[in-house]
Amino acid sequence: MSIIVLGTVALDSVKTPFGKRKELLGGSAAHFSMAARLFTKVNLVAIVGEDFPQKHIAFLRSKGLNLTSLIIGKGKTFRWEGEYKGDLNSALTLNTELGVLSYFKPRISEEQRNIRNIFLANVDPDIQEHLLRKMRSPGLVGLDSMNYWIHHKRKELIKLLKHIDIYVANDQEARALSGEDNIIKAAKALKSNGAKMVLIKKGENGVLFYSDRFIFSLPAYPVEKVVDPTGAGDTFAGGFMGYLAKAGRINSLSLKKALAYGTVAASFNVEDFGLYRTSRLRSGDLERRLIKFRECFI
Repeated sequence: MSIIVLGTVALDSVKTPFGKRKELLGGSAAHFSMAARLFTKVNLVAIVGEDFPQKHIAFLRSKGLNLTSLIIGKGKTFRWEGEYKGDLNSALTLNTELGVLSYFKPRISEEQRNIRNIFLANVDPDIQEHLLRKMRSPGLVGLDSMNYWIHHKRKELIKLLKHIDIYVANDQEARALSGEDNIIKAAKALKSNGAKMVLIKKGENGVLFYSDRFIFSLPAYPVEKVVDPTGAGDTFAGGFMGYLAKAGRINSLSLKKALAYGTVAASFNVEDFGLYRTSRLRSGDLERRLIKFRECFI
C-alpha cells in the first residue's frame, strides 16, 4: 500500500567536524521519502519557493516519488542552517528562514485522499491537522514534531495526538511534551494523551517502542564514522512507516521488523551529508546491513 507524507522540503546548510555544505536538498519529507520509497509508493506533500532548483525536483521525481502535491509557491524556499560539534548528538541552529512555509496549506488530489498510510512529518501542527482532515479513511497515522512546536503550540499538538496511531519523538521532545524525566513514564503519559503507540528515538542509544501490548527497545546500528546526522530521525521514520505500509499489518513481529529497518536506514543517512547516501540506496543494501545487524544479537 502507498503512503502519503506531509513535511518540509528544504535547503539545508550544515557544518560538522567533517566539513561544511551549503544549500543541500533536505527537509523532513525529503529524508523520510528516501527511506520509505524502498518499500512502497510515496506521495510527497510539501511546498518550495520559486528559487528551488529544478534539478532537485527532477532528482526527487527520479526516485519514484509522486510530486503531484509539491507546491511551488511565491517566495523563497524554507532554509535551515545548523552546526554539529563534539559527539554530533544535537545541532545548534544558526539560522531559519521559513519563506513559503509561513503560508503553506497542503493541497492533495481526490485520489490521494483515499490513502490510508499517513505520516505527518515535522511541520506546524495546524498544517498537520489540515492535511489529516482531508483524508477520507485514515488507517495508520504517524506523527513527528519538534521542541519548537512543543513549546509554542502545545495544545494543538496534544489535541492531534488523539487522532493518530504512532507518535514519534526523540527523548528530549518526549520529556518536554509529557513533563516526565523518565523515558518509560514519558511514553506512558504520551499514550494517555491519545497516541496508541509511542516511539522514542534515542540517537546513538537506539529506540524505545511503547504500547499497551508491546514494550521493546533496539540499539542503534554501530556506524564507524558519523558525518552528518541531519535527517536521521526522519530517515528512521521513513524506514519504519514504509515497512509497515508494505507489510499491511500491525503485530509484534511487523513492529520489530519495522524498527530494525528504520534503524538500518538511519545508519546509512549519517554516513554522509544530506541525502547523498540514502538517495543511492537499493533494497538490497538495506537487507545486507540488516543481516549484519541481526548478527550483533547472536
